[in-house]
Amino acid sequence: MDIALATRPVQPTDRTLFRRLWPRLSPDTVYRRFHAPLPGLPPETVERLVTVDHDLREAVVGLVGGEVVGVARYDRSPDDVTTAEFAILVEDAWQGVGLGRQLLIELFDLAASRGVRTLTATVQRDNDRVIALIRRLLPGSTFTPEDDVFGVVSHLPRAPALRPARATHRNRKDMS
Repeated sequence: MDIALATRPVQPTDRTLFRRLWPRLSPDTVYRRFHAPLPGLPPETVERLVTVDHDLREAVVGLVGGEVVGVARYDRSPDDVTTAEFAILVEDAWQGVGLGRQLLIELFDLAASRGVRTLTATVQRDNDRVIALIRRLLPGSTFTPEDDVFGVVSHLPRAPALRPARATHRNRKDMS
């Protein structure tokens, strides 16, 4: 059976899809994304996650079978619009197969095209997968220890990154 993966910018109509994604996330995945245990997704958080202006705030979702299985986002600094903080969340069943990489590449390309030159993030020190992903996509990133997390800062190249081809995959393992 073929599994079709699609990516696109988030839309306000994705509220229901975000609410359906939440129960498919492990407590560890939620903690790694939000840096706190969250037993539920409050309506005001859903609203914030799906309401972006596609300039100062952007989010790109990955969809399989019409369901959101991952999201990457950036929020520009109010003090410096050339700097943006980014984050990534991928449903547990889709981790480790290249979806996070694809979403971040698309997000970084959008950010660069809109004048973002510096990316920042906060990552738990033991989140080896995300640290490795950042090092691959943003060589030269600095990782500064801050309590139990790293503060990450990276220069964003002006040229768009090479995008992986969008394709239909026979199984999730083909995406890496």
